[in-house]
Amino acid sequence: MNKVLVSLLLTLGIAGTANAAGDAAAGQSKAAMCGACHGADGNSAAPNFPKLAGQGERYLLKQLKDIKDGNRQVLEMTGLLTNFSDQDLADLSAYFAGQKMSVGAADPLLVKRGEELFRGGKLQEGMPACTGCHSPSGEGNAAAGFPHLGGQHAQYVNKQLTAFREGERTNDGDTMVMRAIAAKLSNKDIAAVSSYIQGLH
Repeated sequence: MNKVLVSLLLTLGIAGTANAAGDAAAGQSKAAMCGACHGADGNSAAPNFPKLAGQGERYLLKQLKDIKDGNRQVLEMTGLLTNFSDQDLADLSAYFAGQKMSVGAADPLLVKRGEELFRGGKLQEGMPACTGCHSPSGEGNAAAGFPHLGGQHAQYVNKQLTAFREGERTNDGDTMVMRAIAAKLSNKDIAAVSSYIQGLH
């Protein structure tokens, strides 16, 4: 019976999907180029480059594929992923997912408003709390592909929320979840929640 099941799985190609999983050790050896902007362990020193460390593997892989395929425009990444295979991208995702994200500090003057938005949303305007997808601690939901936010650079988060609001970033899918949420945020709201996220851990 087991032989029949294995044969069926091989025929259907299901057993072969295991090869698509990322190899963190292989990813580390492929990450040298990434380190120039994102840091050797995925904790970028520059606030305009995102921290990749600790991001969920599924989220990272989607972003890398979207950037490579042109579905997410990131000027600084132009052409950098052209020669990377799907397996290379999976390996990089596995490596960075296994690293620990460093934590920054929030601006004390923005913490109260930032926390209100992150934990409570703007329900009167139909905007849910960020915790629903990104968890109360900002760790995200790796299985669902929702990114880890806690500790991310405020400058980077601010830029992404603004890009979603202005329709410059559209790779949140047909449901437009992030575009719909960001549309309800003012510049002051974005600054506050971005700062709060930077210090969240």
